[in-house]
Amino acid sequence: MLSRMVLLCACVLLLDSAAFAAEVEGIQLPERVRMGVDGPELVLNGAGLRRRIIFSIYVVALYLPVKSADGEAILRKDQPRRLLLHFLRNLTAREMTDSTNDALRETLTPEERKPLETRMMQFNSIFATLREITDGMELVIDYNPRLGTIIRVNGKEQEIIAGADFNRALLRMWLGDRPRDPDLKKALLGSGLQPK
Repeated sequence: MLSRMVLLCACVLLLDSAAFAAEVEGIQLPERVRMGVDGPELVLNGAGLRRRIIFSIYVVALYLPVKSADGEAILRKDQPRRLLLHFLRNLTAREMTDSTNDALRETLTPEERKPLETRMMQFNSIFATLREITDGMELVIDYNPRLGTIIRVNGKEQEIIAGADFNRALLRMWLGDRPRDPDLKKALLGSGLQPK
C-alpha cells in the first residue's frame, strides 16, 4: 500500500513539473499555451527578467508556433505569437507609458514611429484606465494575423489594435536590432532560459 502511495505521489509530481517549461524569479511558465478557445497552440520560445538598475520589473515570456532563435525572422513572419509580462513590482501608469514610449524612440526611427502614433495612444490608454500596474499583474500581448494585437490584463481583454506593423513595433523593443536589453533578447530567443 505504501509503495503505491509513493508511486502515485511521484507520478503527480512528474505530471505537475511537465506542465511548466521554465521558472524565472519564482514565476512558473507553461511549456505550451493556447490563444483563445479554438486558437493555435504556441510553445515557449524563451523567457527572462527585465531589470532596471537593481530592481526586478517583470518576467517576460515569448510564445511562438515553432521555436526560433532568429529575432528578425520572428518579426518578419506574420504568425500568431504571445508576449506575456508578469510584473514583479508596482508601477504607475505614467511610468509604464513613459517606458514604452522611450523604448519605441530608441528602437524605431521617426519614420517608423509616425504611422503608429494613434495606435500607441490606444495602447497607452489601457494603462491610463488601470492607473497602476501592480505586483503580480499579468499583461498578455497576443498577435492574431486576422485580428491584430489583442491585449489582456489578468485575463480580461482590454483592446484590439489593428496592423501587423503595430505588433512588430512592440516586439522590436525586445527582439529588434537595437533592443533595450540585449541580454533579455537572448533569453527570449532561447539562450539562458532557466529550466524549472
